[in-house]
Parts: sequence; structure tokens; C-alpha cells
Amino acid sequence: MVPAPVLIHWIENDLSCSARWRSESGMPSPKRVVIADDRTTADAAYRLACEGTAMLWRGDFQNARQLLQAMARRCDRKVHKAAGSPLEAFNFHRQAQSQRARTLAMLLMPFDSNHTLPLRRAPDVAAACLEAYGSADAPYVASLRELLGLIGAHEWRKAGVDIAALDNRIHPHYGVFAPVRGEYVGLVAEMPLPSTTLAFDIGTGTGVLAAVLAQRGVQRVVATDQDPRALACAQENITRLGMDATIELLCADLFPPGRAGLIVCNPPWLPARPSSPIEYAMYDPDSRMLRGFLDGLAGHLEKAGEGWLILSDLAEHLGLRTRAELLEWISAAGLTVLGRKDVRPVHPRASDAADPLHAARSAELTSLWRLGTGQAGTA
Repeated sequence: MVPAPVLIHWIENDLSCSARWRSESGMPSPKRVVIADDRTTADAAYRLACEGTAMLWRGDFQNARQLLQAMARRCDRKVHKAAGSPLEAFNFHRQAQSQRARTLAMLLMPFDSNHTLPLRRAPDVAAACLEAYGSADAPYVASLRELLGLIGAHEWRKAGVDIAALDNRIHPHYGVFAPVRGEYVGLVAEMPLPSTTLAFDIGTGTGVLAAVLAQRGVQRVVATDQDPRALACAQENITRLGMDATIELLCADLFPPGRAGLIVCNPPWLPARPSSPIEYAMYDPDSRMLRGFLDGLAGHLEKAGEGWLILSDLAEHLGLRTRAELLEWISAAGLTVLGRKDVRPVHPRASDAADPLHAARSAELTSLWRLGTGQAGTA
């Protein structure tokens, strides 16, 4: 049964109005909505948003963007660097991010049923909305902040991300983690292959690691994911790269049936609860995917096969997980560490001293753990 659409309600020109509510980020529908336009000041808008009152915009679109930027500056002025342990800093940072997102989501845009904005100087956002929302058969309302995210994702999808190991580009879809941190792709591209017959790519996302393995000469790759958006994204990328004959996509929670000589997994790196569905690419509650991969790996490896776990140690520097816990999980799964290769991240946040998590980010290493059921190597 298709769930009934969520509606929001407001009063406009002394009339009771309603429209469908859409939020891909999982924001709940606002309980109170008022009308705002070009006369609404940033201070007034920020005050209403902090009180939990949403504003449905009826003015110029570009003025709405400027108003949102002004509200964001007011949000950021309230955030101060947290003292204490790295874990306390992380929790404070997440709380501040969540509050900022809720506040800025209170500026709403009206959409017609064809994904157009009935506002002055509004851009054509139909393609971006169609990619994220699918078709619309009725007018709806969504936040301007989310719309700007949709537009950004649409541009990423068009332009793609350059992947040196492929000498080509990967095009991420909305809601699918973009491979912008090239160091982990480089690790998979450089590590000697234990087998070129069959490989599994667990949680394939955009399909980038499956494509790298195929590019390196693996004869057959089975790539799994349980997110329909990721599977559609991976399929588009694989077809664009001409790898359909080599890479098979499968909807599965972790492993496909059978055994392989190489199994690769790049799980979300932080064991924390995501605040929206989109954050599941970054946050792995209770390390569910990580532990599921480790627990099932031995049963899916061929003799002398290797499992490649690509993992950042940022969680260890933040106090979310210890190295001892990770090694204990590996051992309890009947696995041994055959070797490990580390690389330092080169993304801008790693060297940004103003980042509230700078101490942890500056010490971060991304590692490819070679795991197997044979004799241990050097970790």
C-alpha cells in the first residue's frame, strides 16, 4: 500500500491552504508555516526558524537565496569551538550541524507539479528535482536548502569526478557517496591482486571500485548494494565505461552467493547514527556494516583469497572506536591481517586548522587492510 502523502498547512489571504511535503533528507514536515517574501528581514527569518516556524516563500528566488545565506551566517555566529576530548568535540559538532540543518530547512519553496518554481528569477530546476524526487503529479513544497543540494548534486552528476586509476570519470547520483577522496581509490588501484578470476565489491555505491578492479584485469566482478539509487548509479557508470560484460550488479545486503579470490569493501567510516538517510554513506550505526563484512568474510573467501577492507582511522582519533576493538573483531571472525597499506588524506579539511575536528583529521590515515584466513603478516 502506498503511504498517504504528508501535507503541510498554512493560511494565505485568509484562506486555508495545504500542499504535499517533500524531504529527501528526512526532515519532518513543519508544524507551523507562515508566508514570507522580499520584505522579510534576515533577523525576523532567523528568529522564526529558531522557534520552529517555517516560511513559505512568495518573493524573488534570488532574494530567497540571499536570505538563506544571511540566516546561515547567524547560525554560524552562535557556534563556538568545543573544549574537551575529541569525542566531546565530535558530539558537539554533530549537534551543531543538526541544529543548523533544522534551522536553515525552515525556508520553503513552492513547486508546481512539473518541478518548476512559480517565483521571479527562478532557475530551471526540473532536471535536478526529477533525478532526486522522480516524477511529481501534484504541487509540493520543499526546503530551499534541500533544493540547493539537489542542484549541486545535479551538477556533480553532469560533470562527474575524475578518477585517475580509470583515466575516466565517475558520475555520482543524488544520495550516492561521490568518490572525491581519491586516496582510497588509489589504494585499490595499487595493491597487488591476489586473484584476477572473480572479485566481489561489497557496498559498491557509484561502482568506482568495481570499475577499478575490472580496469586492472579482474575477469568478473560481482558488485552488491541494497540502495536502489546506488545500484542505478553504478549501472549507469558501468555502462558508460563499457564494462557491462565484466561487472554484474546485485541487490544484496553485503555478500553475494559463493566465494571469490578477492573481496573488497569500503564501509562507512564512522560508527555513529546518521541524522538523515543521505548520511548512511558516512555513518555506520554500531559498526553494523563493518562487523557484518568481517563476520561473513571467511565464509566467502576462496582458499588463499584476500579481503580488502578500506577504512579510515578517524573514528579512533575521535574516540568512537579503538584499534584494539577492530583487531578483536578481525580475530573473532577467524581472520588474520596479511598486511596493511596506509595513506594520508589530501582533502582540504585535513589541513584546515579552523575545522572543529582538526586535531583528529590532521592525524587521520586511510588504510587498506589485507585480510585472510592464512598466516598473519605485518599490520
